[in-house]
Amino acid sequence: MSTIGVEPKEIKNIYCIGRNYKLHALELGNEVPESPLVFMKPSHSVAGMDGGTVELPGSAGEVHFELEIVLRIGEGYKPGAPADDCIDAMTLGLDLTLRDVQSKLKAKGQPWLEAKGFKASAPLGRLMAYPGEAALAEQEFTLLRGEEVAQRGCAKDMIFGVSELVRHIEANYGLGAGDLIFTGTPAGVAALREGDKLQAFWGEEKLGECTVTLNQ
Repeated sequence: MSTIGVEPKEIKNIYCIGRNYKLHALELGNEVPESPLVFMKPSHSVAGMDGGTVELPGSAGEVHFELEIVLRIGEGYKPGAPADDCIDAMTLGLDLTLRDVQSKLKAKGQPWLEAKGFKASAPLGRLMAYPGEAALAEQEFTLLRGEEVAQRGCAKDMIFGVSELVRHIEANYGLGAGDLIFTGTPAGVAALREGDKLQAFWGEEKLGECTVTLNQ
């Protein structure tokens, strides 16, 4: 598949969708949402899944991995047009989460930024050409931790599909060139361990890998 390069400075808004796979919502004891649950990460949260090391704040408690399909917006969405027209690339990325911190914030009814938006909380694999929503739903994606499959998912299992997410985000927050959409994670999330090697696969094609360091 063809690949497309991207520079961090080209990234604008990072929209993330929570609880977009039913089994993931249930595994954390959350209700399945009736409309897309949107939160954001700062652009400074982006790191590369380029074979290097990703340093994370292990002193803040458990850091959970969440593998997701990530879409890049190539041009602003025009209401009424097919959502596919505004997406020019995709990759796989990790929505890393300080789970202990998130639980405390949720209990207080406070925003998730501290748990979701810390530095290096959004490692991204290399971009590839976006195949379209229909083709997206025909391919599985996988996260390996070491040699074991940690997560496996498919876009067909999303509660809210690509078109619905694009329309919802544009209508409520705006959507333009350089924006990213993390589309939600399937079941299987768990705490990272020091030295974990993570590899993200789109079908048989590896889009990213990294090794985790948990700073104390």
